[in-house]
Amino acid sequence: MSAPGRKAAITGHPVAHSRSPLIHGYWLKQLGIEGEYGRVDVAPETADAYYRAFSTSGLIGANVTVPHKETAAKACDWLDSAAKAMGAANTLWVDDRGRICGANTDGLGFLGNLDQLAPGWDQSAGTALVIGAGGAARAIVWALLSRKFTSVHIINRTAEKAQKIADEFGTGTFAHSWDELGTLLGKTDLLVNSTSLGMTGNPPLEIDLTNLRGDALVNDIVYAPLETDLLKAAAKRGNPVVDGIGMLLHQAVPGFERWFGVRPEVTDELRTLVLKDLGVTT
Repeated sequence: MSAPGRKAAITGHPVAHSRSPLIHGYWLKQLGIEGEYGRVDVAPETADAYYRAFSTSGLIGANVTVPHKETAAKACDWLDSAAKAMGAANTLWVDDRGRICGANTDGLGFLGNLDQLAPGWDQSAGTALVIGAGGAARAIVWALLSRKFTSVHIINRTAEKAQKIADEFGTGTFAHSWDELGTLLGKTDLLVNSTSLGMTGNPPLEIDLTNLRGDALVNDIVYAPLETDLLKAAAKRGNPVVDGIGMLLHQAVPGFERWFGVRPEVTDELRTLVLKDLGVTT
């Protein structure tokens, strides 16, 4: 397909709030590529039919946001290993054989963010503690196991949800109830909040870091506010911290490269642009 005809979009319901057009539009302009990236609101009752007929949509590719990631994955003819493991796809394209292909880049976004802001963070690949048991937690567990972490602990107020993820990933993953948090913090090399707790408008993440090792890296995937209470508390006691906006930016990289043929970079300029659009102060 010629460059001017390359059109991709964010799909889901709703999509008006998505910053994906801002991110991909920035890269298209920066790299001088003639292409488009827009929004397609896919009503839930039409989602299955839409994704099964994606090859006739006129798009060369798409991102998929809630609540359609699982539906999109089921419609694909081929899935990468991450999408298979998570049963969810956030990146689609049509290959030269006409197959609808899907990938899940959320885990790669998590890794890219830490690689950029905390180089060498995975050298010891020891013990990680993930708070939460939703879709983001599943992606993060997959990512940590791909970097050969020896132990990935999942803690959630509903222990059954954590156990479900541990059962899915098997060896090296362990589920825990909330009352085990203090003990686990003393053994943790990396602490990740994968929940929306602490996000503007949401309840706070109430956690006592007293037992956390002084050299443990702390990451919060929440990016509004950019410096969450968790990151403030961790930084105050001297722990290295990484905020969450980079996960949003880095998860977009593989799709752009797939659709437009050039691998873009996550720059400070892009980071500032998106944070300004979100109304988040740095």
